[in-house]
Amino acid sequence: MGRSLLALILASAVVMGSPGPSTLSVTAVGAAYGWRRSLKYACGLILGTAAVLLAVAVGFVTFLLSIPHGASLLVAVAAVYILYLAFKIATAPPLAAGADQAAAPALAGGFLLAIANPKAYLAIAAVFAGTNIFEESPALDAVVKTAVLGVMIVIIHLCWLIAGASLSRLLRDPIGSRIVNIALAAILVVTSFLPFLR
Repeated sequence: MGRSLLALILASAVVMGSPGPSTLSVTAVGAAYGWRRSLKYACGLILGTAAVLLAVAVGFVTFLLSIPHGASLLVAVAAVYILYLAFKIATAPPLAAGADQAAAPALAGGFLLAIANPKAYLAIAAVFAGTNIFEESPALDAVVKTAVLGVMIVIIHLCWLIAGASLSRLLRDPIGSRIVNIALAAILVVTSFLPFLR
């Protein structure tokens, strides 16, 4: 059991924690708005990703993908929000120039991005299905995996937020701030849409 649990934790750290729309957006928001003002957005991402985890655990993904154009609609919603979020990040004022007056992305925005993030469904489904902790009890196995992955969702998002917020300390210079914000917004867009260009 211990080896399977460790395998689940490592797989979730690598697969779910890799750069994607959710993790890069929380990093970019943390860099643009700082730790405190980005926490609501991060909580939205955590809640939304936890909802995706529960959906995967109960098989909702199969139902969603069986709806005609359900997956396409999900991707379209995610694409629109990612573009909006990238714009907000790229145009965020430098921290030294009054970032406290600019509205940081909210909890609802984080939740929306998380539940509309195709990578979240695929990554969580891969990790969830890839490891068995209690082979003799599928119900217990699902409960334990859901609990462990829920904790990993919190840890992963907070680590990416801390990474972004640590950049915010360096963003007191208006030119440097603008360059970093635009670069993070561009990376968010490119990494989000790159899988569709292959």
